Amino acid sequence: MFQVVLAIIYLAFISLGLPDAMLGAAWPDMYVEFGVPLSYAGILSAIIAAGTIVSSLQSDRLTLKLGTGKVTVISVVMTAIALLGFSVSNSFWMLCLWAIPYGLGGGSVDAALNNYVALHYESRHMSWLHCMWGVGAATGPYIMGYALTDGMGWNSGYRIIFMIQIVLSIALFLSLPLWKNRKSEVNMETGEARKPMALKDVLRIRGAKEVLICFFCYCAVEQTAGLWASSYLNIYKGIPVETAASFASMFYIGITVGRAISGFMTMKFSDLAMVRLGQGLILFGIIIMLIPAGTYISLVGLIMIGLGCAPIYPCIIHSTPTHFGEDKSQAVIGVQMAFAYMGTLGMPPLFGVIANTISVSLLPLYLCIILILMVMMHEALNKVTADK
Repeated sequence: MFQVVLAIIYLAFISLGLPDAMLGAAWPDMYVEFGVPLSYAGILSAIIAAGTIVSSLQSDRLTLKLGTGKVTVISVVMTAIALLGFSVSNSFWMLCLWAIPYGLGGGSVDAALNNYVALHYESRHMSWLHCMWGVGAATGPYIMGYALTDGMGWNSGYRIIFMIQIVLSIALFLSLPLWKNRKSEVNMETGEARKPMALKDVLRIRGAKEVLICFFCYCAVEQTAGLWASSYLNIYKGIPVETAASFASMFYIGITVGRAISGFMTMKFSDLAMVRLGQGLILFGIIIMLIPAGTYISLVGLIMIGLGCAPIYPCIIHSTPTHFGEDKSQAVIGVQMAFAYMGTLGMPPLFGVIANTISVSLLPLYLCIILILMVMMHEALNKVTADK
């Protein structure tokens, strides 16, 4: 029965990934149709991230009240409805409106599922589950690229993903009786049912601030690269819009393949070693993108950055109960998700301003600065928690 729940969680992670890269793939076509500046993709990204932050901060409370299964079903249904709204939108302000439930549907389920897996399964499953997110994230741009190339338009791309989300919602709903109680419901010190932790209480925990900044930086790197890859390849490298959308999906394929490999590597290497390896690969990918040679050299760099991103997110999350305790992990992971999406909220739009006012060619340097801060915070986290 426990393995059936794991299979259902795999489906849920695919569902989480499907819409994540759609906006970046479709935006070169969408902003022309709506007659808005290129940088407006950052506005939509910011609204989605803001909704996700709100729901992430409430994840501990919601999960204790409803359980991981119900939170997952409700969140996926909300996201599906928002995608349908995107597909019928005929103005930019309508997209902004539908971006609200789009974001609210993501935060609580992300935190709840990640904590459930961190508590009940080995590190390899965390990597493979996030690999399933990558399957969804890589599939989304391909579907959008197909819709654009076939002349159906970006609306049809969103509509196809909506239908897939509905099917996954039904599967998740049917699985509800299989979900069991979570270890994080009990206070480890008193043995009693615990109450939701407030944000201020989480921030008081040693190492919390370091891991929150680390998550902020990680999502900033991943989401900025994912959102602006198509525009970078199209505007700076001169690659056609349809081809650029397909090429941008290679970044997510790098994440997906990397997480599949990482699952096996975690059987031999620690979460700490895997995170450091990932950071090194991201730096290597950035260096490749900076090489002024050939049209496709940036594609190789994007793939390497994707491979580097692969182990970081799942390995840091999986180590959260070890760093902070099983009874605090749900609350900490919820705030981690919130700070991660703050990175999504602030950093991709900021690069949009830079791309609009200076040049989209600065993408690799922008990613490098964020990476350096991420490395510093992760090393500080491990030093602080090792001293406990």
